[in-house]
Amino acid sequence: MKNNNNGEVEAELKAPLLVKLEEEKQELSPFVSKNSSETDCLINDEEQEDLTRRVWIESKKLWHIVGPSVFSRIASYTMNVITQAFAGHLGNLELASITIANTVIVGFSFGLLLGMASALETLCGQAFGAKKYHMLGIYMQRSWIVLFLYAVLLLPLFIFATPLLLFLGQPQDVAEQSGLVAMWLIPLHFSFAFQFPLQRFLQSQLKTGVIAWVALAALVVHIFVSWLFVNKLGLGLIGTAVTLNFSWWVLVFGLFGYTVLGGCPLTWTGFSFQAFSGLWEFLKLSAASGVMLCLENWYYRILVLMTGNLKNAEIALDALSVCMSINAWEMMVPLAFFAATGVRVANELGAGNGKAAKFASIVSVTTSLIIGLIFCVIIMIFRENLAIIFTSNAAVLGAVDKLALLLAITILLNSVQPVLSGVAIGSGWQASVAFINLGCYYVVGLPVGAILGWVFNLGVSGIWSGMIGGTAVQTLILIIITVRCDWDMQAKRASALAERLADPSPQQLRA
Repeated sequence: MKNNNNGEVEAELKAPLLVKLEEEKQELSPFVSKNSSETDCLINDEEQEDLTRRVWIESKKLWHIVGPSVFSRIASYTMNVITQAFAGHLGNLELASITIANTVIVGFSFGLLLGMASALETLCGQAFGAKKYHMLGIYMQRSWIVLFLYAVLLLPLFIFATPLLLFLGQPQDVAEQSGLVAMWLIPLHFSFAFQFPLQRFLQSQLKTGVIAWVALAALVVHIFVSWLFVNKLGLGLIGTAVTLNFSWWVLVFGLFGYTVLGGCPLTWTGFSFQAFSGLWEFLKLSAASGVMLCLENWYYRILVLMTGNLKNAEIALDALSVCMSINAWEMMVPLAFFAATGVRVANELGAGNGKAAKFASIVSVTTSLIIGLIFCVIIMIFRENLAIIFTSNAAVLGAVDKLALLLAITILLNSVQPVLSGVAIGSGWQASVAFINLGCYYVVGLPVGAILGWVFNLGVSGIWSGMIGGTAVQTLILIIITVRCDWDMQAKRASALAERLADPSPQQLRA
């Protein structure tokens, strides 16, 4: 009883204290809630600042590759323009011959060898990310071997260029002159087999500045040599072809000199017999890369050929040529993002950072899309006078005005599609994307374009619209694949691929 009485007394004494504590708790609850909200806001602000910082860091890494890549691509493109300008001053036949030889014959080998060299973006990028530095030099030497062999196999394309062009419907005089020019461009053809791997070897280790400087030097040399060979020495059409050979080999020797003379001490340790091992695996990836990019490269060339078969196609061809020229200049930007994305994704996958590879893809696609939207707006604002720098013909200006919307849509799609292809290159999906390109471009795009152009009599607008449809389907499929990608699994696959292609012993055997 005594204990019970003591408990009751204790409870009575505590009751006022408990009531007081509850009152104080209620009084403080708004402040607790407010402080909690402020804490949440601080966390959100920190997350936002962290995201902004990550985007800034990734953007700097991307533009470290994109900037020099844009410049070097424009420099290379400008060398071709300068050659055509010198040929144009010799005569219309000379201009047509150098243009066709460069576009059709050299263009075919350029697209295939460039695509095959893109396998190095996967392999060198992943090896660099995994810090297997010695393998970069081995991969490049393997690429030289494979591309040189393919260059030899493509020689009949240059030797028999005249009958091939006659078969494609070119006039006799143009076919003969173009065939002669093609023979003189064989050294240019072989320079691709060495220059493309060198460029990707340096690009994968972020040594992009030297690529831009060598491209600038080659451009300066090209201008001087063109003036010397054509104007001073009077070598005519052959002189214009020789200038391209000379300038592109300047690119090769400039990049090779930098590589072997101490510019890449970790990744270049000399010629090695290791380069002859694992060639079959390397060949398969190179072939898939070549087919993947060739299918894209030829797609819009076919657009020009299809337009040329329309009735009264002269104005349509002129307008399309203007639009394709504008598109080609603007494509230097997304193609630079294509290269940068391939390198960044490969680097991160090689280092085992799947999430970082995903983030690099998102930043690259978003940045390229914003630039594409800006160009779209510019195209639509100046659509009526878009062709004024190319021609003053009112009919052509009007035709370009009508095609401006299609040009804007093409530029918008091309601001995303090449970047997604860069993700594929960095991840090693070349074979899968080659099949996607084949289906979208040649099963969907070309047939739909032909139907719209001829059956529905929409002409060049119909042909182009169908081909845009193919590109749109391809872009959509690549978006779905990229979004659904298991990036951690891709990082594991990158490590497995590196193990398969690496020699069991890391010690090199010097040649």
